[in-house]
Amino acid sequence: MSIMTGSFVRLRGAGAALAAIIIASGMAWAAPVAVVEDIAGPPAGVQSFDFLDEGQVIQLQPGNTLVLGYLGSCWRESIVGGTVRVGAEQSTVQGGQVGRERVECDGGRMRLTSEQASRSGAVAFRGPPSVPAQAEVFGLNPVFQLGAPGRLLIERLDRAASRIDVTVTARDLNRGLFDLARANMSLAAGGTYRARAGEREIVFRVNANARPGAVPLVARLIRF
Repeated sequence: MSIMTGSFVRLRGAGAALAAIIIASGMAWAAPVAVVEDIAGPPAGVQSFDFLDEGQVIQLQPGNTLVLGYLGSCWRESIVGGTVRVGAEQSTVQGGQVGRERVECDGGRMRLTSEQASRSGAVAFRGPPSVPAQAEVFGLNPVFQLGAPGRLLIERLDRAASRIDVTVTARDLNRGLFDLARANMSLAAGGTYRARAGEREIVFRVNANARPGAVPLVARLIRF
């Protein structure tokens, strides 16, 4: 083998190894596609407020009822029994029953990874915002994906209003999510807000027709 040929083989091998690393890295940072809104019946390996990745498989017993919300497509599924494979926009269900409905949600913008959302929310706004909100919720009691206890500050930007400044404890979190409904806090329909948690922040809008109470999780989820 010539020196040139040997160098080419080594470079080709190094390129393949680099490609494998890039692919593996992309898979590791893939954003979740769905969230468990509710699960009833025997243990099934998932819990309410768990985020699910595309391709994940859930084995349900006949007594299980699983409610999933898809972050990008806004499909809300109620599944009874069977084998559930999480897809990009909806589930594939074998041996069970599934019902679907479209709900109002922010769609693809909620599928940002935490790193992307942190970067996109890095601009501080004073007074009425001059750029569109980065997310929209359709319930008056948003759910914030904080991940860990800490301070949460919510300020209204489009008009003067009292701000929400709360220290969120571990007991206040459910799988890393902080629910304003559970904390008896609500926002105003049509308002534009900035939420800060640590060094992360995001500007979001509450839909003018947002409702209180039992609004699907994907309709009121804010991910940093």
